[in-house]
Amino acid sequence: MAGARIFVTWPMEAEARAILAPLGAVETSPTEDELPEAELAARLADAEAVIPMGAHRVSASLIAAAPRLRVIAVAAVGYNLIDVEAASRRGILVTNTPGVLTETTADMAWALMLATARRVVEADRFVRAGRWKGVTWSLMLGGDVHGRTLGIVGLGRIGKAIARRARGFGMRVLYHSRRPDPDAAGLGAAYRDRGELFRESDFVVLAVPLTPETRRLVGEAELGLMRPEAILVNVARGPVVDEAALARALREGRLAGAGLDVFEDEPRVHPELLGLEQVVLTPHIGSASRATRLAMARRAAENCRAALRGERPPDLVNAS
Repeated sequence: MAGARIFVTWPMEAEARAILAPLGAVETSPTEDELPEAELAARLADAEAVIPMGAHRVSASLIAAAPRLRVIAVAAVGYNLIDVEAASRRGILVTNTPGVLTETTADMAWALMLATARRVVEADRFVRAGRWKGVTWSLMLGGDVHGRTLGIVGLGRIGKAIARRARGFGMRVLYHSRRPDPDAAGLGAAYRDRGELFRESDFVVLAVPLTPETRRLVGEAELGLMRPEAILVNVARGPVVDEAALARALREGRLAGAGLDVFEDEPRVHPELLGLEQVVLTPHIGSASRATRLAMARRAAENCRAALRGERPPDLVNAS
């Protein structure tokens, strides 16, 4: 469809813009910051398509203010900030970008596991502060990763990629999903119910989408099942974890540490987590490699192109 108007909520890479250019006029935001809703509504007033970053919200009121809108092509795997129900009522297609960020996000889960277990961030601060006076026997003692038990909650694309990496560390791998996965045996992963997984694992990694069922999936009860030497890693979505309960468990020594890339109320982080040395905090950068972000932008552009041409986008999330 030539002559369409497309708005992108960040300064999109040139390679991805080139996919969109034959479709019509492509306008990009000059900033990566989320635009105020009134400004975004004005930009969408006559737009046929919007391509938002995963951290940018498209609410029901924004959808109502965009009478010509036909597609919302999210440049992320998660689309919890899009009012999919409101879009579906209008017949607006919503797409995401699964697959292209799987391996990069799995790498991030491992980075958080290793950094937390081996106290990498804490040790870095120690050296930079000039506190290191020489090697001593008990300096920065951490925990091993190799040979331990890894529990993965959510054996989707990312969960499976995390499990594959565990082979190189000689880890025993457990997983929990809504149902046993036929691919798990090939990964050397054994199914456990959720309580068993939390009890048996030295590392619990969360890799589930945010749904009503997974919101606050990990709270006081689940944390109470974990071993005092265990570590929790979240590369899923922040609201999957009750941050106040996690902070209490860490403060009281009921859990050894946590590695968190996502938070309940981003960009706000629970203040008690900020003061805990045994927590590694990163600003939602699970997919933030140059190659992967470009692949996400290109995939979002391809979804948008298919929708505007009247074709079924490859990554449609609100199929009827």
